[in-house]
Amino acid sequence: MSLCEIVRLEGYIQSTYLAVYPDKIMLLDGGCRTDVTMVLDYIKTTLKRPITDLKVVVVTHMHPDHAGGANKFRQETGCLIVSADKKKQWYSGIGGRAMHFVDINLGYYVAKRQGRPFKNLYYSASLKPDITVKDGELVPKFDEWQVLETPGHTDRDLSLFHLPSRQVYTADLIIKLRHKFVAPFPVYDPKTYIQSLHKIRDLKPSMVMMAHGRELAMDTADFDHFIAQAPKHPRTIKDTIKHKLLWRKGGNFRLFKRRRD
Repeated sequence: MSLCEIVRLEGYIQSTYLAVYPDKIMLLDGGCRTDVTMVLDYIKTTLKRPITDLKVVVVTHMHPDHAGGANKFRQETGCLIVSADKKKQWYSGIGGRAMHFVDINLGYYVAKRQGRPFKNLYYSASLKPDITVKDGELVPKFDEWQVLETPGHTDRDLSLFHLPSRQVYTADLIIKLRHKFVAPFPVYDPKTYIQSLHKIRDLKPSMVMMAHGRELAMDTADFDHFIAQAPKHPRTIKDTIKHKLLWRKGGNFRLFKRRRD
């Protein structure tokens, strides 16, 4: 029988999950930099445990609400950062730094939409994990948890499958807003994204833990309905701008033609 208790905490703009054991704690994602104090206070005040019991922080991908607090958690607790086995940094080069700036501002946009007070979301564009993992491997020090590579949102998204309870944390793979499932933004590789959805569906998880949308039981029909509506084309900032420009150009052309007629 597993001695793990999975606790959901309300982060700045996302749900944050802790896997709590009698002698160790794992944070299922790095959260925002503003979440660090909240998580550590929960460990100290509510759990009445030393913050050094936080042994591992997993970073599922490099967006500000999933990687923003990782380096600070390591600095404060000495925990290990575990992330995907990728040779290249996600925000590499000039283009990557520009994307990092855009993603931080998208975080501010989400916070504003949620009515959150302004807080600093800046974090390093580079991450040096202590341990890297690949699909099917177990999380170091937490061998009840299996790593699943579920890319599409980015090239390095991870999900975490708790083997005893069959609960799965899917980060941004699936989002629930109000009463509707939606795909994340961006989706860089729609084909791979849909393959990732199939991978989670085929696990037949007892519960899906979402970074945006809490925990929810999803059956095969729920997954199939969501997969049928998943994006078939890339959804990125670049693609969105291009689509809007073409739409406006088309609209202006139709307007011009109507006036000419």
